[in-house]
Amino acid sequence: MVSPEQFPDPAKDAAADEGGETIAVLAGGCFWCVEAVYLQLDGVRSVQSGYAGGTAETANYDTVCSGRTDHAEAVEVRYDPKKLTYGKLLKVFFSIAHDPTTRDRQGHDVGRQYRSAIFYADDAQKAVATAYIAQLDAAKVFDKPIVTEVVPLDRFFEAETYHQNYAARNPGQPYILSNALPKVKKVRTYYADQLKPD
Repeated sequence: MVSPEQFPDPAKDAAADEGGETIAVLAGGCFWCVEAVYLQLDGVRSVQSGYAGGTAETANYDTVCSGRTDHAEAVEVRYDPKKLTYGKLLKVFFSIAHDPTTRDRQGHDVGRQYRSAIFYADDAQKAVATAYIAQLDAAKVFDKPIVTEVVPLDRFFEAETYHQNYAARNPGQPYILSNALPKVKKVRTYYADQLKPD
């Protein structure tokens, strides 16, 4: 795998000048880590941790952690498309936020709830996501094929309050120190020009 600064920009991307607010829902393992990555980017207005892919009845942490639901731990990223494109969000997703080549796991976190998935809101998002995955596979950016699911978003369920902004509120927690903070540092290193102003 190439380092993040050598990752290609998406050859196909969504329009950058749509205005308003756009939503992306992405799953890449533990939502604490993915949330921490995206909160730093200029143009990101908010990030919510939650669940996608399953039913309202099973959209709670204990049930999702059982691995017996169709939910993935996911984040809902609300962003300004004039500042940040969908394709750029996906570039960060694949280059830093998670490993898209491991099915139903991220590191020591194993189970369907930790799968790699892009929940697209419309045909434009689907087209950008599938094209970028094909572009990365063709360029052999990873040593193994990308296994990210690209599926329609039915509904996003916000996670319990204590999960929101978890890494920032618990910087000394061992899981955050070993998993989230290295990704946060990578974003600051490789996407320094895209960070929110201090």
